[in-house]
Amino acid sequence: MQRYLIERDLPSIGIASAEDLKAAAIRSNQALAQLAPDIQWIESYVTRDKTFCIYLAKDEAMVHKHAELSGFPATKISEVSKVIDPTTAGCAVEP
Repeated sequence: MQRYLIERDLPSIGIASAEDLKAAAIRSNQALAQLAPDIQWIESYVTRDKTFCIYLAKDEAMVHKHAELSGFPATKISEVSKVIDPTTAGCAVEP
């Protein structure tokens, strides 16, 4: 499966209550259950008016299908080609 970064325009999502976020997660999980095993939600980052979601999916079409079933827009979908983190630098620490 390929990793995708999905940007969703969701006005005022950053002020959503815990109950609203729970309801959104339930809705997303219901859509995912219909599409399993071809798509998996890893995590989402919530900002003022957007979410940035990390998904594993068979292909981009599955991401679009999830957006359709869940009702959450997939404003921009980017396929992740590589992942780097602090460990990518190896053991060397430079001043």
